[in-house]
Amino acid sequence: MLGRAMMRGLPQPVVPAVLVCAFLSFVACAGTEQAASSGPVMEAASSFRSGQIIDTTNEESISIEELMRRLLRQEVVYLGEEHHNRFHIETALSLLNSLSRAGRRPVVAMEMFGWESQPLLDRYVQGDDLTRRDFLNQVGWAQNWGGPFETYEPLVIFTKTEHLRLVALNPPKTLVRLVAKKGLAQARLEEDWTRSSMQEETIVDDPSYRQKILEQLRACHDGGSDDMYQKMYEASMVRDEGMAKTIVSLVKVLRGSADPVVGPVISYTGGGHVQYNLPVPQRVARRLSGTIRQTSIYMTTYDEKRREELREMLTSRIADYIWLTPLSEGGMPRRCR
Repeated sequence: MLGRAMMRGLPQPVVPAVLVCAFLSFVACAGTEQAASSGPVMEAASSFRSGQIIDTTNEESISIEELMRRLLRQEVVYLGEEHHNRFHIETALSLLNSLSRAGRRPVVAMEMFGWESQPLLDRYVQGDDLTRRDFLNQVGWAQNWGGPFETYEPLVIFTKTEHLRLVALNPPKTLVRLVAKKGLAQARLEEDWTRSSMQEETIVDDPSYRQKILEQLRACHDGGSDDMYQKMYEASMVRDEGMAKTIVSLVKVLRGSADPVVGPVISYTGGGHVQYNLPVPQRVARRLSGTIRQTSIYMTTYDEKRREELREMLTSRIADYIWLTPLSEGGMPRRCR
């Protein structure tokens, strides 16, 4: 468990509100059938192209059919997106459709919804008593996530149409903001921590994760104090640990189910929660004592100008697979390194 002891009675450095808001976006981002490769099962990834799926263990391209054969053996599949990229939504839908055609009933867990919205998600997906407008207002979409709901709506509609479970993956934004402002040690003493059922949770400080996240925080928010970076880092840990907690609870339910077609869990988050399998996947594995079948797919925009960046992602194994997609209307991804 990590947490700097905070000296009582001494004034604490204040994290500017604008940086807290920027951080909440950063920790999520740092990282179709038509878009998928339909070539041979394997080929050398000597050149990059849109629609390519690359296995980072051997740097070879694979077809979507081969990828699906592998995914059917997994308990958890992590999809890491560039936020509000419609091609990444289409990619996720292609995988969900393929799983459904294979007779499986995946459980979809989305970062875009906080834990507190789960009752509303259940009502909206499983019933007809909540209108779209009321759902968005009550779930606080504009305040808790933001941007056009239409971007992510296809995933919600898919779960509704296919009668699948849709799970809120994100810890409450108020909790993450609390840690970013006051630090982990103080946050543990606040009502929000107890209200979010985090009393018994161990927040593990992994050295590799710490190095990567702090590097990115300093690159994205230059000029901050060490205390500010520490609090933001702790908030990142809490967010990823909370997501891991949710996924583990789903895995345990699936393992206890008598229905063999239920699953896998499809975790849909920003690429920052998938990168190098450190933020969420490693925490899930730790919570299950390493006994978990899981894999990660990092979806990212292909553009000729990004060749060196894509090569670095591949050689450093940013995920188990890299799926290259077309450039979206939002333009080139904005990443801090």
